[in-house]
Amino acid sequence: MSVSPIVRVVVTTLVVAVAAAAAWFAWQSYTRNPWTRDGRVHANIVEIAPDVSGTVADVRVKDNQAVKKGDLLFTIDPERYRFALSQAEANVQGRERELDQRRRELERRMRLTSTAITVEAREQAETAVATAEAAYDQALAALNTARLNLDRTQVSSPVNGFVTNLQVDAGDYATAGRALLALVDSDSFYVAGYFEETKIRNLREGDKATVRLMGFSEDIDGHVDSVSRAIADREMMQVSDSLIANINPTFSWVRLAQRVPVRIALDRVPDHVRLSAGMTATVVVHPSESR
Repeated sequence: MSVSPIVRVVVTTLVVAVAAAAAWFAWQSYTRNPWTRDGRVHANIVEIAPDVSGTVADVRVKDNQAVKKGDLLFTIDPERYRFALSQAEANVQGRERELDQRRRELERRMRLTSTAITVEAREQAETAVATAEAAYDQALAALNTARLNLDRTQVSSPVNGFVTNLQVDAGDYATAGRALLALVDSDSFYVAGYFEETKIRNLREGDKATVRLMGFSEDIDGHVDSVSRAIADREMMQVSDSLIANINPTFSWVRLAQRVPVRIALDRVPDHVRLSAGMTATVVVHPSESR
């Protein structure tokens, strides 16, 4: 049975209309709901460096262990710092006795009449008291520093997080200010979505966002926290010696939209979703209906 030309024209027209409508709705969804597959999970990495130097006496954590703020991570051999504290305490006692002696000497000289003691001798006694007071205050400061150094031999976690890439062992020598251990701050996870610059105009701080991790089927609820205000200009070379701009003389006629980082704050993470910094994510932003 042959199909009439009119039916073929109507069917073709309907197919084209449906395809055009689908393309139009897809385009509207693409432009109204900005999204990107170029997303990364980020977190603050806290580098733990001891405040004092010495041999690592004990490591209380293991790799990838969860820790709470204030948990002990490792300790540095405290013996020399105990000796320093004892020395500082003895120095304070000696300075205190010297100060008491200088004060008694001043009191005796102040009771003497001007015929028995010169003005210069009184001034010397007052200066001796002031010098002894300064030496005593200095000894107290040294004592407090010695106590602080002894306390700092125990290195604790400043944040809630996870130990990562643990490489320190008992017996290693720790240098003050040199990082020995890294922690992933578990309270700082966020997603950086790299959106094309043509989609940034549809983004506003506070817009709802949906994050889909590559390894998990559940969505993570979030919102737009902020939009980066600068990206590197790859067309500009290193600044010349004359301190003027050095622009690349070549120009590509095919211009790709730059990608701008958008920080997505995570509002609700499912309990069984395990976040790791560096994971790949798809980010879909839902602009406010009022716009």
